[in-house]
Amino acid sequence: MPRQKNDILQGTLALLVLKTLASQGRMHGYAITGHIQQVSADLLRVEEGSLYPALHRMTGDGWLRAEWGLTGKNREARFYAITAAGRKQLAMEEESWARLRDGVQRVLRHA
Repeated sequence: MPRQKNDILQGTLALLVLKTLASQGRMHGYAITGHIQQVSADLLRVEEGSLYPALHRMTGDGWLRAEWGLTGKNREARFYAITAAGRKQLAMEEESWARLRDGVQRVLRHA
């Protein structure tokens, strides 16, 4: 069975969420998934079953702050914002991703 194009998303979800919130500011979960999907030109889709446990975990780790608010459609939703600890984690996640990317590129060039 061929791999789905978003199989690696699980390992990069924190990076994508932290980067989205760092660049876009406070957002609710549905808006986060929509932003990731739009910016990736529909190559990446974040499922709710993956996103909300990750948001809960990142909030518990102190990387995100959560508060209730109203969406543009006047619905109550939980909004997330990145914290100072989340910005530090984002820098570490970006460094880790760059090392992984460089390693994969080296293998592809020299295999």
